[in-house]
Amino acid sequence: MKKSQKLFGASLLALAISGCAVTSQPIERSASEERARTDLVSMFKDQEPINGPLTLHQAMARAVKYNLEARLKVMEEALSRRQVDLARFDMLPRMALAAGYAGRNNTSASSSQSVQTGTQSLEPSTSQDRDREVADLTMVWNVLDFGVSYVSAKQQADQRLILEERRRKVIHTITQDVRSAYWRAVAAQRLLTQIDGLMSRIHQARENSQHMAAQRVGDPVQTLSYQRALIEATRQLEEQRRALSLAKTELAALINLPLNTHFTLAPEEGYVVPQFKGDLQTLEQQALASRPELREQDYQARISAAETRKAMLRMLPGLEFSAGGHYDSNSFLTNQSWADYGVKITWNLFNVLSAPTAIKVAEAGQDVAAARRQAMSMAVLAQLYVANANFNEAVRQFHTSEELASLDGQIAEQLRNRYQTQNIGELELIQGELNNLQTQLKRDLSYAELRNAYAQLYVSSGSDPLPDTLPDNNLQTIATALQNNEANWNR
Repeated sequence: MKKSQKLFGASLLALAISGCAVTSQPIERSASEERARTDLVSMFKDQEPINGPLTLHQAMARAVKYNLEARLKVMEEALSRRQVDLARFDMLPRMALAAGYAGRNNTSASSSQSVQTGTQSLEPSTSQDRDREVADLTMVWNVLDFGVSYVSAKQQADQRLILEERRRKVIHTITQDVRSAYWRAVAAQRLLTQIDGLMSRIHQARENSQHMAAQRVGDPVQTLSYQRALIEATRQLEEQRRALSLAKTELAALINLPLNTHFTLAPEEGYVVPQFKGDLQTLEQQALASRPELREQDYQARISAAETRKAMLRMLPGLEFSAGGHYDSNSFLTNQSWADYGVKITWNLFNVLSAPTAIKVAEAGQDVAAARRQAMSMAVLAQLYVANANFNEAVRQFHTSEELASLDGQIAEQLRNRYQTQNIGELELIQGELNNLQTQLKRDLSYAELRNAYAQLYVSSGSDPLPDTLPDNNLQTIATALQNNEANWNR
């Protein structure tokens, strides 16, 4: 019998354990497809359409307003602002409300026993109903908890300010990425048509050569060498086309356009070379005071200092005030409702023992934050001087590329004239036009690098591309503000 009872108990235990097991079902394919359709709609929802050629500052404005990473930082900042509001409630007193019904299956009765004789001195009696209704409203406020909660709320406010600096950093990064992609896309827009036209001519020349070879016209070795040279020219053009064809796709992703959207760009007339007129020593001070990374470290230092204050506060005794109202429907009570209040001092003595270690940990955190800030300051200064050196080199490289492109353009023009008078063959003309295209590509990419290097000086100094406030959130307003800030920097 005992054995069967043990077996029955083990079966019940196994059944209970299996009932508590957690299982997870795989997500259905249809749910994933529906989520994909919803995301595709929401990713590009409520965006202003592109009307006409897209300028650089319009592209940057679209990135600032619609880029998903920038949107995420704005949402994180909004969440942090709500967390600050929530942290303020921790400074309020604790107030608890309880109401309910209490009952038992028999009478709550008791008797008394004499300590001296050990005999019963009171017959069993009760002073409580078997069923009763109770309610309590109690408020407790601890001054020490208020102080710690106040410091924690200040830390949460600093965390919100840190997210603001990270949003500034995202705007710096996004606008810089858009600028780089925009000028490469301009080069693609300018040269892809020429590349496609030359590739079409090469393809036609290859077909003509193959037709002549099939009819056994001319020297076979010369014919094959000619075809090989045409294939080599095609390969070089394909490499150039590959380098350019993805620029618009990258730009569309940065400004959050559907990747199959057709749009044109509105580059500046000619190749305007910006001139840097700033003083590096002035920019050093501005970078150290304004860069988002360093301002974030300033807030981190404040948070670390607050941790030290919290550790010191926890060493102190707490003064606790309490007040409450109570109700009990027990018919034996003379007063079924009453209020009570009190004041008491609480002191966790273990906090006194652990406080010195906690203070040392907090102070070590302050030292680490200071060392991190100094290391980052050195990195910021290095970025500023590297950006200046890159800009100077980019100017020289662009001028060299521009001169080379001009010479190759003149050579290509001379070759076209000679080809029309049948002084040279088509292969020589194609090779000359190929060289011209390659130097044009190098010139345009060099110009894109020049504009990017100049903007890197702007970003490295910690200058914000946008003012603190804007009258509205329209794309044209953002684009105008970006253009005005850049013009002020240029001056």
